[in-house]
Amino acid sequence: MSTETAAHPDAQTPKVNSAAEPDGAPLTESCATGNVRLEPKRKRSLMDRMDTFVSKLAARNNFWHRVTSLVWMPYAFKSGIKMKRVDQNTFSAVLPFRRFNRNWYNAMAGAALLANSEVAGGMYVFGVCGGHYTVVCKNLEYRFLRPCFGPALYKITPREDIHALVATGKEFNVTVDLDIVQQIGKKSGKDRRVGKCTAIFHVTPKSHQQKKGRKVR
Repeated sequence: MSTETAAHPDAQTPKVNSAAEPDGAPLTESCATGNVRLEPKRKRSLMDRMDTFVSKLAARNNFWHRVTSLVWMPYAFKSGIKMKRVDQNTFSAVLPFRRFNRNWYNAMAGAALLANSEVAGGMYVFGVCGGHYTVVCKNLEYRFLRPCFGPALYKITPREDIHALVATGKEFNVTVDLDIVQQIGKKSGKDRRVGKCTAIFHVTPKSHQQKKGRKVR
């Protein structure tokens, strides 16, 4: 046997706003603490969409990185540095032993080793974070150990879990360690280390900068 309870005549049916108010006010929804205003989503400009597209393209592979660096990073393009994966947690960048990177006594120039340390570390961090982030080097320390008479290999290892930091959606700093070794002239199977570098990068979501009214390019 089932029974039905009749609604009280004084009871009022709660009103749910499913459209804009007649006076043109923004859409609101009812909640326990009051009405919450839903702000309209910001429409992205053509330049913002182009910036995201080019950033993702640059992080896709070495070919597109070379193409985009020809315009936006001419030094990296001329130096010929390339990124490759060593294992799950370690990446490397190879700086070729070309005339542009050598000094007058036919060794790898110290300026080339130093400058490409920032390029290699920044390429790695940007490749992990993706095109929706800006990466800026805050601090870089380089220690020269010995001359380099061949292609230089940058072994890059992050100290923090970058994927976990990206998942927070906030700004963060990440520290990477770089061991620079000479690719030729190994003795007893050991790498000939020519330099050691530590770099700190500041990573910011582009959406945060756009909310502050800054132009991201």
